[in-house]
Amino acid sequence: MDRLMDRCTRSILTGIVIAGALCLPVSAQTDWSQVEIKTIAVAPGIYMLEGAGGNIGVSAGDDGVVLIDDQFAPLTDKIRDAVTKISDQPIRFLFNTHWHSDHTGGNENFGKADTLLVAHDNVRKRLKAGGVVDFFKSDNPPAPEAALPVVTFDQTVTFHLNGGEIHAFHVPPAHTDGDAVIHFRQDNVVHMGDLYFNGMYPFIDYSSGGSIDGMIAAADRVLTMIDDDTHIIPGHGPLSNRSELAAYVEMLRGVRAAIAPLVDAGMSLEEVIAAKPTAAFDETWAKGFIPADGFAKIVFHTLKK
Repeated sequence: MDRLMDRCTRSILTGIVIAGALCLPVSAQTDWSQVEIKTIAVAPGIYMLEGAGGNIGVSAGDDGVVLIDDQFAPLTDKIRDAVTKISDQPIRFLFNTHWHSDHTGGNENFGKADTLLVAHDNVRKRLKAGGVVDFFKSDNPPAPEAALPVVTFDQTVTFHLNGGEIHAFHVPPAHTDGDAVIHFRQDNVVHMGDLYFNGMYPFIDYSSGGSIDGMIAAADRVLTMIDDDTHIIPGHGPLSNRSELAAYVEMLRGVRAAIAPLVDAGMSLEEVIAAKPTAAFDETWAKGFIPADGFAKIVFHTLKK
C-alpha cells in the first residue's frame, strides 16, 4: 500500500508541474529548490532520472553520456549533479522524445554547454515556431536557437557507443507528430517518452497532431519488439514492464471503443462527457493530472479529427 501511495503521489505531483508548464509560467508556481532528482538503476550503464516533468533516460559509459529528455531549465544543475554521480564522462548527446517543455526545457542550457541536441524533424520545427497547446489553452513562445536540435532525422537514427546501439525510431502521429521511441538494444530497455503514461490517463496533444489511434499503434509496435524481461522507461510514472504496457493499451482500446460510437452518432462534446464513457476505467487510471472528463475530451477531439 505504501508503494502504491508513493506511485500515486509522484504521478499527481509530476502532473501538477506538467500542467503548469503547459498553462502558466512554471517559475512563478514551482519551488525548484524542493525538487529532488532520483536516480533509478535500470540495467548496466542505463538509468532513469525522476524529478519534475518527463522521466529522463541516461546511457553512461566510456564513450560519454547520452540523455533522453531534460525536464525544465531550472533543474539543469540538479540533473548534471545526478549524472556526475553516475559517470565522470561528459554529456555528449541529448535526445528529445518530443517537443513539450517538460521534456525540452533544459535544451538551451545543455546546448550552450556543447551537448549535441538530437530529435525528430518535427520536434525542431515545433520548438522553433512555438505554438498553442489547445487542451490547456497555452501559448508556447518560439525556443531560442541554442535550444533547437542540431541533428534531426525523419524515420530512424542509431547511436553506436558505450558498447552497444541506441536505436531511435519515429512513430506516426501519436502523442504529437514528432514522437520517437528509444531502444537500448543490447540492454533490453525502451524509453517511450509520452507515448506511455504508466498508471494514468495520458495527455494526447491533438493540436500537435496527436491521436488516440496513433497512441494505440505506437504502443502495439513496442509490444511486438519487447519481452517479459524488458524494462520500459515511460514518459511519466514509475519504471515499467511489458505486462503493464499491455494493460495500458487495453485501457486505450477500451476508452476508444466507448467513445467512438458516441462521436459517430453525432453527439456533442458535452453529451459525450455527460455519458461518462471512461467510467469502467476511472478507478485504475484517473490518478494523474488528466481527469476522466479531460481524457474523454481528448479522445473526442482526436476522433473528430
